[in-house]
Amino acid sequence: MAEEVASRHFIEQIIDEDLAEGKYEKIVTRFPPEPNGYLHIGHAKSILLNYGLAEEYNGLFNLRFDDTNPTKEREEFVNSIVADVEWLGADFRGEVLYASNYFDQMYEAAVKLIKKGKAYVCELTPEEIREYRGTLTEPGKNSPYRDRSVEENLALFEAMKNGEYPDGSKVLRAKIDMASPNINMRDPIIYRIARMTHHNTGDKWCIYPMYDFAHPIEDAIEGVTHSICTLEFEDHRPLYNWVVEELEYPHPPKQIEFAKLYLTDVVTGKRYIKKLVEDGVVDGWDDPRLVTLAALRRRGFTPESLKTFMKLVGVSKAQSSVDYAMLEYCIREDLKPKADRLMGVLDPVKLVIDNYPEDMTEEFEIENNPDAVNIGKDAGKRKVTFSRELYVEREDFMEEPPKKYFRLFPGNEVRLKGAYFVRCTGFEKDDDGKVTVIHCTYDPETRSGSGYEEKEGARKVKGTIHWVNARDAVTAEVRLYENLIDEEKGKLNDDGTLNFNPNSLTVLKDAKLEACMAGAKPGYSVQLIRNGYFTVDTKDSTGEHLVLNRIVGLKSSYKPAQ
Repeated sequence: MAEEVASRHFIEQIIDEDLAEGKYEKIVTRFPPEPNGYLHIGHAKSILLNYGLAEEYNGLFNLRFDDTNPTKEREEFVNSIVADVEWLGADFRGEVLYASNYFDQMYEAAVKLIKKGKAYVCELTPEEIREYRGTLTEPGKNSPYRDRSVEENLALFEAMKNGEYPDGSKVLRAKIDMASPNINMRDPIIYRIARMTHHNTGDKWCIYPMYDFAHPIEDAIEGVTHSICTLEFEDHRPLYNWVVEELEYPHPPKQIEFAKLYLTDVVTGKRYIKKLVEDGVVDGWDDPRLVTLAALRRRGFTPESLKTFMKLVGVSKAQSSVDYAMLEYCIREDLKPKADRLMGVLDPVKLVIDNYPEDMTEEFEIENNPDAVNIGKDAGKRKVTFSRELYVEREDFMEEPPKKYFRLFPGNEVRLKGAYFVRCTGFEKDDDGKVTVIHCTYDPETRSGSGYEEKEGARKVKGTIHWVNARDAVTAEVRLYENLIDEEKGKLNDDGTLNFNPNSLTVLKDAKLEACMAGAKPGYSVQLIRNGYFTVDTKDSTGEHLVLNRIVGLKSSYKPAQ
């Protein structure tokens, strides 16, 4: 039987063909973010795709900042992006590259175009340039400055560089075709005057290249072979090719476009996220309700879960939306064999075992994670203390239960996980009618591990509930998250603002956890039995005040294709 060949996506097929034809000796890819905000999950797709291709073909992967617009760029964003790329495991060899490092070469490239008669200095206003450009159905018309001599253009461009003209008074434009059906080719602006302090070059320059001019030059200088970007740049590809061809690079890079990642019920647009941060709607760029990579990391997502997610999403030219439930499925699957399973009570109520000796404390051994065997590990067991007073979940007791309710209610018996059978004998309420204490008795013969349930005539119970020993319980603040917006009601309101989910964050101030959670380090993740997967918050948790973020619940609405 022939061996099944794994299907290859269209970018791999293009690279395979280029290598077969001898176009490139070594594959070089890059991730080129503009440092004007934090990266989000869509960027993770680009990072992992570009790095994955470099790794697959034994090539090189570059991290390069497209820092050609200093008005929006900050060192904070540079640092956060470097941290995100390192967290994802994309190896850029520790060498961070910057477009601004090539500003001298870009200036010389512009001079070369002027000398070839392929660029000119234009003095039309921005409004006039838009008017002259034409429309999708009407061709543009030539600028009155289009036929200046090479000498005049060289002198004017040098004067622009030397700061002799005010901001916005002149631009350098490529001379291509004002009648082109592709508006991007209608003499695009390639340099503008802008007196801005740059985070990397300071005040050296008062002219800056435009992205569509700078990007292909950066790729060519670095020896990038395949410049992989999202579909909105497809119409810019003719300009990309024009730049590298006119500048006569010997091994010009090839631009290839793929579909962006669209995820339901989340906010990915930098403009929206920036406004949420500035308006104080969220707790910074790393608020766990966002899907910036910093937020996902703080929420407790792992690089492995994102890599699995991207493999499931795949690479294609077709735009589509991916259900957020798929991302949740990936983190569950990653944590299931890795995270220890502990008991934690989120909404605690005191349970008193009236016939248990007041001065006695026992220890029970509980398995940490039976699923660890699936990754070839033995997670071992831990000891849990047990005494007369415990905490249980408020929802695990009902005064008047409905049918098929198998947890605590007057007269009913349940198993306390890993411990004893207890029978509810009564309860106490406060003045507002809220249950404050549940009273029970226990049966010493039912101790877990005693073999009681296998004995002939032994009582059976249908309900098992988790608990925490009150004597050494750790108090924690627990944050429960839901989607920041609900697309079923529409992502945007009529006025263009985001339609927020008012229940996107619930804070529980008095959760009770097992004693082993005392001093838990930021970033430590666990499964709290029946309540979901949680991680110790990396921003607010301290030794004196433990804060847990719920990563994801235990139930999944997503089913992977078989």
